[in-house]
Amino acid sequence: MEEKSLFIEFMGDSPQIRVLDFLLTESNIDFSITDMAKNSKIGRATLYRIWKDLMKNKLIVKTREIGKAKLFKLNTENLFVKKLIELDNSLVLKDLKSRNKQLEMTV
Repeated sequence: MEEKSLFIEFMGDSPQIRVLDFLLTESNIDFSITDMAKNSKIGRATLYRIWKDLMKNKLIVKTREIGKAKLFKLNTENLFVKKLIELDNSLVLKDLKSRNKQLEMTV
C-alpha cells in the first residue's frame, strides 16, 4: 500500500490535492502536463479534467516552452498557494516534533 504524504492525509485524497502535493514538494521546478500527471500518480485525462480550475484559480502558471512542450509550476506568488505552503510546512514541523517526542521516549 502506498504511503500518503502528510498533506494528502490532512487535505484528503483527490486529483487536485495530489497535483498540489507534488508541486508543493517540487515548487521551484517546472513540469510538463505529462510529468505532472505521472508524478502525481493520476492519469493525464484526469489532469486535463481539473486543469481549467488550476489555471483559472492561478494555482499553476506557465513558465516556458521547449519546442512543443509547455512547462508549468506552482504559482508561489498566489496568496492561496502561500497559505498551502505554510500549511504543508506546519504539518511537517508537527510531524517532526511528534517523531522527536517518540524517539525521546524510547531512549
